[in-house]
Amino acid sequence: MQRPDDTPIEGGWAPIGQPVPGPIRTPVADGPPAPAPAAAPVIGAAGRAVLAQQPESAADRQRRRNRELAPILPARVPWVAVGVFTALAVGLAWLIAAPLWLSGEGLANPWFQLIALGMMYTPTIAALVVVLFVARPRSIPRLLGLAPLRPLGRTLGLCASALVGFPVLAFCSMLLGQAMGLIELDLVGLSGLAAIMTASGAGELGRDDLTTVALVQLLTLPLGVLVASLSAFGEELGWRGWLLPNLLPLGTWPALLLSGAIWGVWHAPLILLGYNYQRTDVVGLLLMVGWCMLLGVLIGWLRLRSASVWPAVIAHGAVNAAVGALLLFASRSSMQDSGSVFGTLLGWPGWILLAATALILVVTGQFGKRAVPGLRGSEVASPVS
Repeated sequence: MQRPDDTPIEGGWAPIGQPVPGPIRTPVADGPPAPAPAAAPVIGAAGRAVLAQQPESAADRQRRRNRELAPILPARVPWVAVGVFTALAVGLAWLIAAPLWLSGEGLANPWFQLIALGMMYTPTIAALVVVLFVARPRSIPRLLGLAPLRPLGRTLGLCASALVGFPVLAFCSMLLGQAMGLIELDLVGLSGLAAIMTASGAGELGRDDLTTVALVQLLTLPLGVLVASLSAFGEELGWRGWLLPNLLPLGTWPALLLSGAIWGVWHAPLILLGYNYQRTDVVGLLLMVGWCMLLGVLIGWLRLRSASVWPAVIAHGAVNAAVGALLLFASRSSMQDSGSVFGTLLGWPGWILLAATALILVVTGQFGKRAVPGLRGSEVASPVS
């Protein structure tokens, strides 16, 4: 920058009142004199105006938005907001589930499905209350991971991975469960599916008909995942949309595990009625908390790796849809045995495979890669908070 007492000279700036040094000449032994270096091109006002009118690339536009809307994540954990969020999510869950307890019918209550669906949206209500009235960020959609969707390939790719990967994990868990003696599968006779069809009033079906039904169930599983994702969105906007990013100042692993633990405790109104593990004591709740911490690591990784909540939504929907749909491959006896749940993704085989998948991600360095909203890895010039 030019100072008031400076005057420009070729090659630099010299103070006024001092002699301007002449060019330094070096002797040349032989041959013609070396050519003088070419002067740098000078861009005038017209040239700068032309450059300013050049179309802004999508990546540059996203970088500018990132700068304008930063910081995306808090520098410190907003503990007051975390406390308000947790109290609202858990408290509203108990309030909505109260009819199950007050009626004395528990899971047999005819309104159970509707009540469970209502519970799933309590984390969204809590998140919206916090971002609107407690700790409002500069950009609510960016903090919650709703936008930007760019780069679309990364977002859709991780959504597709969740859509396929979690049902595969659920099925492999049942295969491992059979090897461990925790569940019995009937992949040929489909006796479990036959029992389901009979109970539904469809009557006795032949083997060919049962095979057709099973194939239809498998082929329509992706559609079932998308439908289940509509309700899973109610949870994920809270757990991975708001809570996980606001716990990240603790570090990646503490944030993943703590958010998963809170997610597990939130299930208490249903778990203590015997949901999932058929236990109505603290052991059933601890099992749910541990499982949610393991599953939360993988779903949370999808959130951090994509900078978007949508892959987490699909993953949650895939788990909800696949665990129930794949039970059609269990035998009739396992369908009638409540303990068979421990041979599925919810049980010990699921714990083993979820932990193994997380370990693979750790070994391959995937937890060290955190996406910048709207930018591909090749477009990231520097990390954005």
